[in-house]
Amino acid sequence: MEAAVAPGRDAPAPAASQPSGCGKHNSPERKVYMDYNAATPLEPEVIQAMTKAMWEAWGNPSSPYSAAVTFVPVSKVSGQAEVDDILAAVRPTTRLVTIMLANNETGIVMPVPEISQRIKALNQERVAAGLPPILVHTDAAQALGKQRVDVEDLGVDFLTIVGHKFYGPRIGALYIRGLGEFTPLYPMLFGGGQERNFRPGTENTPMIAGLGKAAELVTQNCEAYEAHMRDVRDYLEERLEAEFGQKRIHLNSQFPGTQRLPNTCNFSIRGPRLQGHVVLAQCRVLMASVGAACHSDHGDQPSPVLLSYGVPFDVARNALRLSVGRSTTRAEVDLVVQDLKQAVAQLEDQA
Repeated sequence: MEAAVAPGRDAPAPAASQPSGCGKHNSPERKVYMDYNAATPLEPEVIQAMTKAMWEAWGNPSSPYSAAVTFVPVSKVSGQAEVDDILAAVRPTTRLVTIMLANNETGIVMPVPEISQRIKALNQERVAAGLPPILVHTDAAQALGKQRVDVEDLGVDFLTIVGHKFYGPRIGALYIRGLGEFTPLYPMLFGGGQERNFRPGTENTPMIAGLGKAAELVTQNCEAYEAHMRDVRDYLEERLEAEFGQKRIHLNSQFPGTQRLPNTCNFSIRGPRLQGHVVLAQCRVLMASVGAACHSDHGDQPSPVLLSYGVPFDVARNALRLSVGRSTTRAEVDLVVQDLKQAVAQLEDQA
């Protein structure tokens, strides 16, 4: 173990006595520290930042009430995160606003272009006041391939996409507006100089080629994909209401005047024994989920997303998320609805 005591940066040199008969070159006037590989002194600015943190940020950063981030609730009227609520949550220390372009459980589309415009206007005031500008990021994983996605229209600084959400490989990409010139980005991992020194590791060429081709197909065919999925999704909702009745079917993601993805149907079948995962377990044809796959460990608990929308607990607990694709047909919808019908009948007969 190395051990060293470093003098203060501006500490005076210790006094040194000069033994009799020794030349002055053999008696140093101060100690010289040359063990910087062992430890370095703190810069004054570093000490200042640490002192400020000890005064202001003494709480446990892993606690659930952490203030490293501010979460903005969605509106129970629109199902969206409201622009005014987002602006009201901005603080002097805010550096990033991040919001999904479309919710993966309900398909609700967020007002990202308006958010970007308002943040851009706010940044002019912040710069004039000596505050850092705020960057805007959107997660477009669910939206790409289902509706038109244009970074210029969205006005964001960062945008992420994931290939396996639009018929591509399981690889992602990050769009950065004006990298280095307008938008900063710093590596999280270090090593090789791949990807312009932003991330080490040999690039996966086949995956990258696949992602590029998937994106090319979306560019060429997005309108046709969107029209087909919207037709099948609307037919699905019509058949559900026709078979179970409008009073029994609760469409969880329909909000007046709010846009949603053309392929997503989140609904509940009312009934005390018809929890979503229980109904799916009885289905013989349908393969679907009760919500996001990445949150599948919630068990019997209803989706926090639906509860935040104001969907009642007993209704949210029965939710199913059905999402159609490019090749889904109306005939398959008919099979699914009949499968759901027999599953519900079987569960209610057991009561």
